[in-house]
Amino acid sequence: MPGTVPYWRLSGLYLWYFAALGTFLPYWPLYLQARGFGPQDIGVVMAVMAATRIVAPNGWGWLADHTGRDLFLIRLACLLTFLGFGLIFVLPGYWGLFVAVALSGFFWNAFLPTLESLNLALLRGDARGYSRIRLWGSVGFILGVLAVGAALEARLAIGCLPQVLAFLFALMGLSSLAIPGGARVIHVPAQDTLWRVVKRPEVIGLLLTCLLIQMAHGPYYSFYSVHLENHGFDRSRTGQFWALGVLSEIVLFLVLPAIQARISLRPILLASIALTVLRWLLIGRYADRPGILVFAQTLHAASFGAFHAVSIALVHRYFQGRNRNRGQALFTSLSYGAGGALGSFASGYAWADFGAETVYAGAAVVSFIALIIAWRLVDRRR
Repeated sequence: MPGTVPYWRLSGLYLWYFAALGTFLPYWPLYLQARGFGPQDIGVVMAVMAATRIVAPNGWGWLADHTGRDLFLIRLACLLTFLGFGLIFVLPGYWGLFVAVALSGFFWNAFLPTLESLNLALLRGDARGYSRIRLWGSVGFILGVLAVGAALEARLAIGCLPQVLAFLFALMGLSSLAIPGGARVIHVPAQDTLWRVVKRPEVIGLLLTCLLIQMAHGPYYSFYSVHLENHGFDRSRTGQFWALGVLSEIVLFLVLPAIQARISLRPILLASIALTVLRWLLIGRYADRPGILVFAQTLHAASFGAFHAVSIALVHRYFQGRNRNRGQALFTSLSYGAGGALGSFASGYAWADFGAETVYAGAAVVSFIALIIAWRLVDRRR
């Protein structure tokens, strides 16, 4: 790792960012369910969190590209995330909760593309070095999901979940202050305008593929915990399944540099999507078979780990100079934003009417369409 890269301090921000995410994704739907909200209400709240990724990253990316103050904007977003989420303790009822989630989600989702871009720029585009830093986000996710799951199964009431998240957001903000001010990148002029880059077939194919893959993850992020609970798994076991998925992701990040030294990005991308199709079919059909569920969770290494790392590397390759932050923001807003929101919203309405197996089968079909697009367009010349 280059000496100019503040490895541990960047890793620390990833750690707490994803520890909060590891608390929110598995247990927030259960918190909403405990408060008496139905599947449609849960789907809408989870969708608005994803929808903030459509607008927020682009605004923050534009500011970062035009001011060069990446680190300041990261710190500001961490502070506003904490303050926005604090409204949940002030505003009553469903709409108060909705406003707090939307506002905090906006800033929580705003700065990650800027952090990713800063990270890769300091690493000079070294995707293998990126994996070594990014794996600490996976470690944080596991810490969040296991610790909170065990606490909920012991004595912690599900109603205390907002306090836990507020504490993690505070730690996230403090870790951003630990990154040295010298961790800054000078933005050189781009050779092409952003629009010219976006119009390239390989870029269109990548962005569309990412949107579809994250849309297919909608039922997983919104209803996987509910799905397991409906099949008799307690909250501790549910947390263990979530943790297993992210543990497989950590292993992937550790071995990915060696894989990338021998295999180009395109075959890794295609293989990860093909395994994603298999994963959704197994989760939907065999939720009553723990052994198959365990195998399906190990495929998280492909459906998220490998797919995310390769996508980030391709975006960094396609978007250069002053397009760097906005390229990462566009990737985040279309995939995790629009794709995640569509997936959560659609699964929320389809869950009660069609059942889990049909919803996950639909996710598999969407992933298969993404596989066709990626095979036809993404990085084919290489």
